This record gives sequence, C-alpha cells and structure tokens, in this order.
Amino acid sequence: MILAAATQGDGSAHLPGLIWVTPFAVLLLCIAVLPLIKKTEHWWHQNRNKLIVAIVLGMITLAYYQTRDFGTGLHDPFIVHVFESFDALHVHEHDGHHVTDSGLSTSVGALGNALMEYIPFISLLFSLYVISGGIGVKGDIPAYPLTNVAFLAIGGLLASLIGTTGASMLLIRPLLKTNSERKHVVHTVIFFIFVVSNIGGTLLPIGDPPLFLGYLKGVPFLWTLGLWMPWAFTIVVLLVIYYVWDTIAYKKETLTDIRRDETQVQKISISGKVNFLFLAGVVFATGTLAPGKDFLGMSWQPFTFCREFVQTAFVVLSLILTPKGLRKENNFNYVAILEVACLFIGIFICMQVPIEILNAKGASLGINSPVKFFWATGILSSCLDNAPTYVVFFETAKVLPVVGTTVADTGVSEVYLIAISLGAVFMGANTYIGNGPNFMVKSIAEHEGVKMPSFFGYMLFSACVLIPVFVVVTFLFIG
Repeated sequence: MILAAATQGDGSAHLPGLIWVTPFAVLLLCIAVLPLIKKTEHWWHQNRNKLIVAIVLGMITLAYYQTRDFGTGLHDPFIVHVFESFDALHVHEHDGHHVTDSGLSTSVGALGNALMEYIPFISLLFSLYVISGGIGVKGDIPAYPLTNVAFLAIGGLLASLIGTTGASMLLIRPLLKTNSERKHVVHTVIFFIFVVSNIGGTLLPIGDPPLFLGYLKGVPFLWTLGLWMPWAFTIVVLLVIYYVWDTIAYKKETLTDIRRDETQVQKISISGKVNFLFLAGVVFATGTLAPGKDFLGMSWQPFTFCREFVQTAFVVLSLILTPKGLRKENNFNYVAILEVACLFIGIFICMQVPIEILNAKGASLGINSPVKFFWATGILSSCLDNAPTYVVFFETAKVLPVVGTTVADTGVSEVYLIAISLGAVFMGANTYIGNGPNFMVKSIAEHEGVKMPSFFGYMLFSACVLIPVFVVVTFLFIG
C-alpha cells in the first residue's frame, strides 16, 4: 500500500500536494456524515451508491498518479514481476526502491499496491463474517445483571478469536432475546458495543481490522497478545461499571416483567458447531500462511494469495456443511460485509497519497510521544473509521527516530505501536461510526424494538463512561 516517494535532490520533488489528499478526506467524511443527514441517509444506505462514491474518488487518486512523470512504490515482488512482464513499462532501481518512469505504470502500481492489501483485508473479514453467520445461539434465560455480565465477558473473549464483527453478530441476538422481557435495555446494548464490538478485539490481528492491517505491514501475528494487560484492565473496569449500572436498572423493572423474565425461560443451545472448526482454520491460515515467510519453520513459503485461497475454502465448507436454514434463522445476509467491501476499495486506493506524504513529512507533525499517538489515533478513530486511522499513524511513527525497541522489521518503535493499536481499537467505541460492527449492532437492536440513542446521545454515554477509563489507561499503560 505504501508509496515511497520518488525523489530527486531534496527528496520532495515528486511529493503530492495536499490537494490530492482531498479524495481520501471526502470519502471518510461521506462515511461519517451522510448517514446522519435525513436527505442523504436513504441514498447512502444503498451499497451501490457507496461503491460509486468509492470508485469515483479512487479514480481521481489514480488520475493523479497517471500524471506523475516519475513513478514509484512497487514494493511488492508480485507487482514488480507484473511490471517486468511489460516491455513498454520500464522498472528499475532508485534509492533502493523499484520505480517506473511511466505515468501509466505509476497509476497501475498505486492500484496494485492497494489491491495487494485490500484483498487479504476483505478476505479475512468476509471469512469470519460468513462462517460466524453459520453459528446459531438460541435461548432465553433470566436477564439478571450477572447473566448480562457473562454475555459481555464471553463476547469480549471471543472478539479476539473470531473478530469483533463475528462476535457481535453471534451474540447480540441471544442477548436481546434474553433481555426481551425487560424494559431497561439500552445501556446493555451500548456496553455490548463498548466491550464486544470494539475493545474485546485487541489480542489478535483477526480481532479488529486496524490490527490486521498492522499484521499485513509486518507486525508479528502474536505481538498483540502483549496488549493483554490494558485489554484485561479495560474490560474488567467496564464490566464492573456495567454490573453496577444494570443492578440499578434491574431494580427499576416492574414485578410483572421480572416474573415474565424468570418464567419464560428457554435453555441456551448452540447449533452449527462445525463452524468453530472452520473459524479455527481461518485463524491458523491467517497466522501461518504469510507470503514470503517460511511456513512453520519449513523451507516452503506460501504463494501469493495462498492464505486467502485457504480462507475461502473454509467459507465454502461452511456454506456446504452448515445445517440448512440456520443462516436464515440468524437473519444472515451479506449486506454489512458488502458495505465494507464497497467502501474500503476506495479507502485503500485514496489512502496512497496521504501515506506517501506521511512517509516524507510525518516527523514534522509534532506527534512524537506515546500519549500523543494514543489520543490522536483515538480521536480520529472516533470520528472516522479506525482502520485507515491506524495506518496513517503507523506510517507517521515509522519516520520518527526510534525510541527503545522496534517491532520486528516494521521500523516502528514499540511504545508508539502500543499507543496506536490501543487508541484505534479502544476509541473506535466512542461513536457509532468508529468501527464497522457498531452500526450493525445498533441496527439489529432497533429492529428488535430497542430505542437506541441518537449519534450524539450515544456519544454522551461514551464520554461519561469510556473517556475517564481511557484517561486511566493513559497513566497506567501509555504514559
């Protein structure tokens, strides 16, 4: 994805002007704003329109690279090989990078670099989304505060193993069914978004999209396990706050509702268990089939897209072997994952320009401490999507002087990467638009009759609950 600027002389002759960041900024603003405006809400709801916007803005970015008289950025061996197969497009070495001297080759190179990370990104999300959609959790047990705490705790653990999207889709409906006899449910859904749809996905790259992008950039697969202390602290604190809150709310329920809740009971059951095996297969493939790296210490290295091929194979097995009708019972559809696919193809292309600028100018932004990285990444992850925000600050950290040790061969100081990772994953919970599952959970809850707060109403909850917790996290684990 990263386009290292082709330079001459002072190193900035071919650096894009800030005007070319506009497509990226416009796309993120569309994601953040259009769903909130009544006149555009319905139009933006259609994935076709999202794709049109993403493609148009992506083409503007590619048009810029088409005009470049001195191209660069072919960092992936597969893309370099493609260019070497074209006699008309000359690929050569310049300052250690493969560069080209054709506007066409530069724009195609930018597109190639974007696709080489977009395909693994969307393949993983698609695999987790479809396979987890084949697992059915049914039941209606008494909705005591400790029952709801157990749901949130289990979801917080599963989120790192099957992704925040997978865990959210798996558990939100049985949680709502369990609480269907109660009147005070809104806070439960909000804390579900906090814990399951966001913070729970901290421990593995498959847990949350920004962490997977870090994995694609060279962060070791198990590096995120080192974040277990801030993860555990934040989860426990939120569960304690929730337990106190829900205990108070439970006392406000009418005696009639409590009796219905305790008598209308259905034992929890799980169907489609074979899909847990397929999820394990996806996790194994993601962690071991990295292109260019030895497989389990052997001399064999996976071919390009081998990992994605295996992930897709598990999806096919899931679709074939999942009991018929189970996905229909889960109200499963492809709308949410198609939304991600439509938007992120534009994000990955448009992101080429700001990342190129950050490679050259990131050190001058003044974000030069773990605390600044944590809050800068977190604030933008709240207002925009946390995946591209992670990448932007990852690239910023890469050009700063090393502080302490670096993470593998990424060139990023570990103290900075810890701050960036926690900021992106944790503060994606601050708004409905910070992370993909947030809006999906909100939509499902509203469909089940829960009157969820508005965009700013939700932010009131996060400001009162999450921000104080993040301040404590800053002092304990960042500063």
